[in-house]
Amino acid sequence: MKLSKFLLFLFFVLTASVAVAQSSAELKRKKEALQREIDLLQKNANKAANSKKLTLGEIKSLNAKIGLMQSKISVINSEIKNLDNQIHENTNTVHNLKGQLGQLKKEYGSMIRFAQRNKNAYDKMMFIFAASDFNQAYKRIKYLQQFGQYRKKQADYIQGKQKDLNYKIVILDKNLKEKSSLLHEQENEKNKLGKNKSEQSVVLNRFSKQERLYKQDIASKQKQAAQLERNIRSAIAREIALAKKKAEEEERLAAAKAKAENKPAPTTAAEKSKASGGYLTATPESAKLSAQFEGNRGSLPWPVTMATITQRFGKYKVGQAQNDNDGIDIETQEGAPVRAVFNGTVSTVNSAMGGYFVLIRHGQYFSVYSNLKSASVSSGQTVTTRQNIGVAGHEDGRPIVKFQIWRGTVPQNPEAWLGGK
Repeated sequence: MKLSKFLLFLFFVLTASVAVAQSSAELKRKKEALQREIDLLQKNANKAANSKKLTLGEIKSLNAKIGLMQSKISVINSEIKNLDNQIHENTNTVHNLKGQLGQLKKEYGSMIRFAQRNKNAYDKMMFIFAASDFNQAYKRIKYLQQFGQYRKKQADYIQGKQKDLNYKIVILDKNLKEKSSLLHEQENEKNKLGKNKSEQSVVLNRFSKQERLYKQDIASKQKQAAQLERNIRSAIAREIALAKKKAEEEERLAAAKAKAENKPAPTTAAEKSKASGGYLTATPESAKLSAQFEGNRGSLPWPVTMATITQRFGKYKVGQAQNDNDGIDIETQEGAPVRAVFNGTVSTVNSAMGGYFVLIRHGQYFSVYSNLKSASVSSGQTVTTRQNIGVAGHEDGRPIVKFQIWRGTVPQNPEAWLGGK
């Protein structure tokens, strides 16, 4: 019964250890990914440091770096918490193993003393011959044999327990060293964060004092963003108009065919569009592509391989100016290739904001890639997931790609659609 309980306890300890190990590995990967993003921002900042003029990109990049550093500290805290749990579990296991080992040695000592008292062959023979009948004598012979075997098994079991105990002590020592290293890393990251927050305070104070000088720059960027949005909405409207025209033409041909064959009129394009959410899904092909795109929500690849979000989706303020972002701004590597996030057809390739923007249709969904230095696709071209469509351009001296996802004429938050980096 005691052995069964111990084996059950050992099973739970091992299961918990595997789960913690997996969690620790995930935290380590996440921490490394965050550090890569921090390094990318710092590298871009070093390149842009020659410019004496404070830019909005510098403020956004610094804010993003501080957010990443805070996330990294949070991950380190989670790693420390995991290690604390492991240390607690391993300490309990060591105590249990020591207690069991002590009990086993005590029981083994009793067996050895009994064996010493009865080691004489004459005593063993007397023990057997003292049996009341042959059956009892046979049982006594078997008992002596089993006793010797059991004693050997117990000795082996004690050695195994000792090895388990030594192994757990080594693991516990390793846990304690890892925790010490993580605490040191945490302290370093907090110091770096403090320096960056001081830098942020200086930059924001400088911006606040010179905000009037930046109003023209902010107004220019707002104007460019508004023009880009008009271009995107216009391109989407054209796609809807073309889809409607195609659907109505197919309806006309289908109605004529049904009339010639004296059959009931088929479902109209208007009815189809109402049922499916628009003319963009009026055909089976576009409806299928829309469903596939929706099915990949949360797992779409990023448009660039190295990416850090410097401006998120929705409303934000720069000084006193209120802005609205229909997508996300992604800071990336110099000359980074920009990739399609899903299969689709290129609807528009146009110039905007001193660069290019590419709009790709995925059924009733659209993905938009703007602030491109160059585009390597053309309108009407079919593209596949992760196919290169252009090269990242610059904004405020930094390589930036502006990425959006639209469902018809409604912008979506891209972060909800993109998967892990």
